[in-house]
This record gives sequence, structure tokens and C-alpha cells, in this order.
Amino acid sequence: MSALPSYRKIWDISLPIILSLIAQNVVNVTDTAFLGRVGEVELGASALAGLFYISLFMLGFGFGIGGQILIARRNGEKKYAEIGKITDNSLYFLMLFALLLFTLIKIFSPAALKAMIASATVYTASMDFLQYRIYGLFFAFANVLLRSFYIGTASTRVLTWNALIMAIVNIVLDYALIFGHFGLPALGIKGAAIASVLAEMASAVFFFAYTLKKVDLQKYQLFRFKRLDLSVIRTTLEISVFVMIQHFLSLAGWFIFFMIVEKLGERSLAISNIIRSAYIVLMIPSFAFGSTTNTLVSNMIGQGKPHFVIPVIKRVALLNFSLIGGIVLISALIPRILISVYTSDPELIAQTVPTFYVVMTALFLFSFGGILFNAVSGTANTATALMIEVITIAIYLIAAWIFAVKLQLRIQAVWASEYIYFFIMTSLSYLYMKSGKWKHKVI
Repeated sequence: MSALPSYRKIWDISLPIILSLIAQNVVNVTDTAFLGRVGEVELGASALAGLFYISLFMLGFGFGIGGQILIARRNGEKKYAEIGKITDNSLYFLMLFALLLFTLIKIFSPAALKAMIASATVYTASMDFLQYRIYGLFFAFANVLLRSFYIGTASTRVLTWNALIMAIVNIVLDYALIFGHFGLPALGIKGAAIASVLAEMASAVFFFAYTLKKVDLQKYQLFRFKRLDLSVIRTTLEISVFVMIQHFLSLAGWFIFFMIVEKLGERSLAISNIIRSAYIVLMIPSFAFGSTTNTLVSNMIGQGKPHFVIPVIKRVALLNFSLIGGIVLISALIPRILISVYTSDPELIAQTVPTFYVVMTALFLFSFGGILFNAVSGTANTATALMIEVITIAIYLIAAWIFAVKLQLRIQAVWASEYIYFFIMTSLSYLYMKSGKWKHKVI
């Protein structure tokens, strides 16, 4: 990638990521859709417990993003053997980290959730979900590692197949374990958690098998599993630690947002879980193009071509905005059809529509803001990205609290705080990239 990446090249890298994220989000959509048929308590509880789990998972995901930035930089520098060393040592770290998080969740999650959840029935259902879901950390972190390797080396096609396997396994097991089909017991919300764990396990097995068979292990010195090299982990952490905290705060902020919503009642919580699930699916192009931006920016700097960074950002942002715009226009015409995927309750569908339109508008802001924010991380100035995230989340949560608790506005007005979030994130990211201070970062 010695020249400015063309629109076609950007699309070729991004499309497999988009498809993989679609398949991965089938897991979330399936859980939400099936549990919406079980009951509103289960629907809300899966959102709270799921966000609690994902908030901690994002610490490992953040480490993977740091590794991805470093891998992309070494790929641009053509230091391929260093990539294997980064990957192997990252695997050591992530498995130990998963064990630590697993232990902490086992010990402290009951007291933590009990203090935050007002409804006793929602709390009980949340714990039923979480006690099984946390076993997925080990497989999820393994997937994070190889995802970072493939995106960092701009070899993204395998991501589609990997996520497709995970989606299929999850759909089948959700259907079987939630409702009790194929001779299996009807486990309800527990079944959803178990299905997700087994789907992540299938995904991890495929990922490693594919890598061993298809990747040039000699070129990258991959899976040599030599002694732990603390200097490699330290270098990765110097980039990753801020991304880890940033991703944790981002999801923790959403978890707190749902805690605020929960004070409005079980119906508002159920609406918000439907919106969250649909919202994440519709944000997939922005997530994918964000990962592409992250890799391309780091790669361009690694090649000694920082003057290509801003043109790359513009090209990615234009592609993302075009795709998001089409998705939003189509979705805005069929909101009830999309919402009915998650629930068959006519009243719940009707009450969800206004909030659905709120987040559709917010997606336009995210289509630019997400690209700019990932560009900041791609320059390896992850401390700056963290500062932007902290400022943004703090203002966002204050606004949500005022709307929900102080003013007691309707749920769609509370979700309007998304406008504030994306406006601040976009503005701060733009100002930083325009300043040019990122050009002097060395890793």
C-alpha cells in the first residue's frame, strides 16, 4: 500500500469487516428478539447484564485495538517478524487478563448489580444471565487477538466467515436453549447466555484453525510461543492502556445510561434495549470504516507518508456517510417492521418508534465523528483519544441524567442526549487532527 488508498481499496478492506460485524451482531439481535418473546423483564435484564459484561470485555478489546495499531505500523514498515512477536505475547496477556476479569466478576458482580438495579426481578434475571455469560471471556479475547492481526495486516476477508459461523451457531442454540427445542431444556435467559458462549467458542476454534492452515506463519514468525517478552507487552500497553480505558468508559457510560433509564420503569428499559440492539446494527458501517481508518492511518504513518492521512480520512468518511445515509433513509420508512423483529407487542412497537427516529438522526453525526475519532487513535495518540472520550461521556451522562431524572422527560427525549455525545466527539476529534500535533508520535 505505497500510494494513497483508492476508494476501491478502502471498500475492499472495509466490506469484510462490515459483513463480519453484521454476522457478529446477529448474536445480539437474536438474543434480544428471542428474549422479547419471553418477557419484558428478561429483555431489560439481558440489556443490563449484557452491557455489564461488554463493558469489561471492552478492556480486552481495547488492548486488541492497541495491538492492531502496532501491527499496522509494523506492516507499513515491512517489519513482518515483529508482528508475530506482538501477536504471541498479546495472547499470553489476554488469557491472563480474561482469568483476572472472570474471577473479579464472579466475586463482585452480585453486590455491584444489586446496588445499581432497582427492580428485584430484573436483578435476579440479570444474575441468571451473567453467571453463564462470563465464561465467554476466554474465547472472546482469543477472537479479539486474531481480529487485530487480520485487520492490522489488511487481510480482512476471513472475518466474514468467522463471524458467520458464530452467528449460525448462536441462532440455532438460542432457539434450542431459550425455548427448549431439539430435546433440550427451556432455559430462558440462561439459555441465551450459554448459546452466546458456545458461539464464541466455535468462532475461536475456526479462527485458529484457519490461521494455522492459511497464514504464512514463517513470514510473520507467528505462533512461535517463545518465552513471555515483557518489553513487547509493555510497548503494546503503552498504546493500548488508553484505548482499554477509553473502550471501557464508552461501554460503562452506556451501562450508566441504562441505569438512568431503568429509573423510568421496565417499559422504558425494554424500549431502550430494542433501540440499543437496532442502533448497534445500524452503526455497523461506521464501526467497520472506523477500523479501516485506524489501520490505514497507522499504515500511512509507518510508511513515512503522514501527508496521506487527511486525504485517507476524507475518503473513508465520504464512503461511510454515503452508506449510512442510504441505511437511515430506508430504515426511516419501515420503523415498525424493524422493531417488530424484537417484539410482537403492538403497544411496545408503537412506543418505540419515536425513539427510533431520534437515533436515526444521530447516526448522521456518528458517520463523521466515528471516523475522525478512530483517526486520532490510529495516529497512536491514544491518550488524546481517551481525553476526548472522557470529556464527551461526562457531558453526555450529565445531560441524560438531567433529561431523565430531573426533568422526567419521555424516553425519546432522554435518547436525544446522543446528539450531544456525537457533536462533542466530532468537534474535539476534528480540532485535534487539524492541529497536526499527531505527526510527531513515534512507536
